[in-house]
Amino acid sequence: MFHSLSYSSPQPGVRLIVLGAVHGNEVCGTHAIRRLVAELDAGAVTLAAGRLTLVPITNPLAYRQGRRNGDRNLNRRLGPTEPPLEFEDHIANWLCPLLAQHEVLLDLHSFQAGGQPFVMVGPDDNAGPLEPFAQADRELQWVRRLGVGRAVDGWLGTYGRGVEQRRAAVARGEVEGTALDLDPRYGVGSTEYMRSTGGCALTLECGQHADPQAPQVAYRAIRNTLAHFGLVDEPAPARVPSIEGLRLHTVVDKRHRDDAFARPWQSFEALRAGDLIGTRADGELVHAPSDGWIVFPNPRAEPGQEWFYLAAANPRF
Repeated sequence: MFHSLSYSSPQPGVRLIVLGAVHGNEVCGTHAIRRLVAELDAGAVTLAAGRLTLVPITNPLAYRQGRRNGDRNLNRRLGPTEPPLEFEDHIANWLCPLLAQHEVLLDLHSFQAGGQPFVMVGPDDNAGPLEPFAQADRELQWVRRLGVGRAVDGWLGTYGRGVEQRRAAVARGEVEGTALDLDPRYGVGSTEYMRSTGGCALTLECGQHADPQAPQVAYRAIRNTLAHFGLVDEPAPARVPSIEGLRLHTVVDKRHRDDAFARPWQSFEALRAGDLIGTRADGELVHAPSDGWIVFPNPRAEPGQEWFYLAAANPRF
C-alpha cells in the first residue's frame, strides 16, 4: 500500500512534494516528515499558500525489510512501466503521476559512509537530449537556503558518458553487461524524472544512515524549503554563507570482482594527480588523472557497475 499526505492552502502557491525512504534503509526523511505531520495536524505549522504533499515511506517493501532496495533500486530508471514486473515498477506507476502534479521536489536520503551532508543539484540550463532544463537559477537560489554547505552536480551527464564507455567495454569483451547497466536512462531517479516533467528538484543526502543528526538536517531542510517558497508565513531562511561546489565528471566501472581499492576510500576524499586509487584484477594500476575528489566509492560494486566517481571544483555555487 502506498501512502501520501496532502495539505492545501486556500491561497495559490508552490506545489511541493517531499519524499522519504526512497531507499528503505535511509529513514532520516521518514522521521523528519512524521515530525512535520504532527506539527501540521496540531496546528503548530500552517500552510499560508500552495500545496504540500508528504510521502514518509516511498518504498514500503524496502522499508519493511530494512534494506536499500526491494526488488531493485527505485531511484534508477524511474518511470511508468507496463506491465509492472517488480515491486518498484508498481511504486513508479503510482509515484510518477504524483510527482507530475507538483512543481518542486525535495528527496531526502542518507549515505553509508561518514561525512557531512550534501545536496545533489540539477544541470545548468540546456536544451540537450539527455536532461534539458530551464530552472537552474531557481534550484541554485533554493540550494543556498537549504542549510548545507556542500553541493554536487553533473550526475546524469556523467552517468550517460559512463554508459557509453560501458557499452564499448562490453563490445570488447572486457566485462559482462546487463540491460540495465547499458541503459542511459538507468541514471534517472526521482529528481531527474521531476525535471523531465518541467519541475525542479533536489536530492539532500542528510548524513550517515545512523547519524542521530540526520533527521534534524532533513527537518531543517523541509522547514527552510517551506519558508523559501512561501508555503508558510515565516521569514526567509538565511543564506548559507559558503558552499563547497563539486562537479562529477568521470565514472569508473568495476570490470572484475577482484578489482580492489588501494585503501578504504571515503566519499569526498581529496585526490592529487597520480594518486593510486586501485588495482585491476589483471594488475593494471588506476591512478587519479588530476587533482580533485573521489565520490561514491563502492568496493562492493558488481562488474559492469560504478566503482567510483571523480569530481572537480565547481565555482557555480
